[in-house]
Amino acid sequence: MKVMKIIYISIISIAILLSTSNVNAQNESLSLSAAIEKTLESNYGIVISKSDVQISEINNSWGAAGRYPTIEFTATPSYRNDLIGENVTTTVSGNLSLNWTLLNGFRVHITKEKFEKLENLAKGRAGVVIENTIQDVILGYYNILLQKERLGVLSKLMKLSKDRFDYEQTKFEIGGSVTYNVLLVKNIYLEDKASFLNQEVVVKNAVRNLNFLLGEQARQEWDFTEEFKSDTVDFILADLMDKMMVSNQTLQNQYINLLLQQEEIKLQKSTLYPRLSLNAGISNAYMWNDSEIPTNTNPVESLVPNGSVTLSYDIYSAGSRRRAIHIAQINEEISTIETEEIKHSLTNQLYNEFETYNLRKELVNVANESLEAAEMNLQIAKEKFDSGAINSFNYRDIQLNYLNSALNQLQSIYNLIYSNSSLTRLTGGFLNE
Repeated sequence: MKVMKIIYISIISIAILLSTSNVNAQNESLSLSAAIEKTLESNYGIVISKSDVQISEINNSWGAAGRYPTIEFTATPSYRNDLIGENVTTTVSGNLSLNWTLLNGFRVHITKEKFEKLENLAKGRAGVVIENTIQDVILGYYNILLQKERLGVLSKLMKLSKDRFDYEQTKFEIGGSVTYNVLLVKNIYLEDKASFLNQEVVVKNAVRNLNFLLGEQARQEWDFTEEFKSDTVDFILADLMDKMMVSNQTLQNQYINLLLQQEEIKLQKSTLYPRLSLNAGISNAYMWNDSEIPTNTNPVESLVPNGSVTLSYDIYSAGSRRRAIHIAQINEEISTIETEEIKHSLTNQLYNEFETYNLRKELVNVANESLEAAEMNLQIAKEKFDSGAINSFNYRDIQLNYLNSALNQLQSIYNLIYSNSSLTRLTGGFLNE
């Protein structure tokens, strides 16, 4: 029995060690740059946008624009049976034709230029997706660090409450306290423990949200290597404005939309010109009789080449061409107004983000000073509570003040990171880097 017990315990121990090693193997180190790299490779939205770019690259060809001729081959067999004369005739005919538009108001070149701009627009839209996703990854990464820091603060507060509860329980056991005080500190400890447990769930949810952006499985766990701190850069508004006008991807996409409207006007105007096309081909027919009545006819084969040049011009189409040109011109005007609207909107966003960033830099300094004072006050209060100089209510108020100061300091750092990333996105910094 002892041998079986030892074997059983050994098997359980080995299983626990293997499971522990598997868990540890899943915890890979993840820096912010590595997270962004994984996102660029596996994020669903980015992968789809890359496929859209590939489609636009395939469409951007001279063949799709109509520069080259089209060649078609057709073969037609036929069978004829004369019931009265019992004469059977079989015919196989084939036709090889070539159609080529030689001149169509420069429509081919205009269409090719339009395809090039559509390809650039697809790349620009992919750039917007990449920028937004990178910002989401940065904020998601630092949100995990924020929630972990909050978890640490709540853990510290829970430990203080637990020590306080144990202290009060010990006093009660030796007759130095009453049930009311024990229940009071116990409720406070349980409240802090509940906050800590809820925060653990918040951390796990934040990790799962980041895994979704990375294209990883929800159960994947990481060891995050970055520190939870913000870089305080002194931005110059004029420099940011210049960068935004040159590099903002949304604005660049709107410029391409404006050029596309101009190409559409050229495309509609091309219908006012004549159309010259070349048609050429060769036809071959082979016919033979298969009859029970003997005949002296031999199989007949014919080879007929053909070709033509066609010049066509639409003299009157009830004003449809002029209307199409007029509509295209109006769409160009609309696109011009939309471009100015986007410029104005982006300028307002830049001003707001710039002022918010400067404000949040100051708020981080204020929050740091407030946290230092709260930590010192908490230490003093603990000493006074242990010596009996203050009661439980005063000590709890100071604990809550420390909690609010610590959480506010962490949130102020995250807010500054958010503003920094927003300024970088507005000025096209993500794609440039």
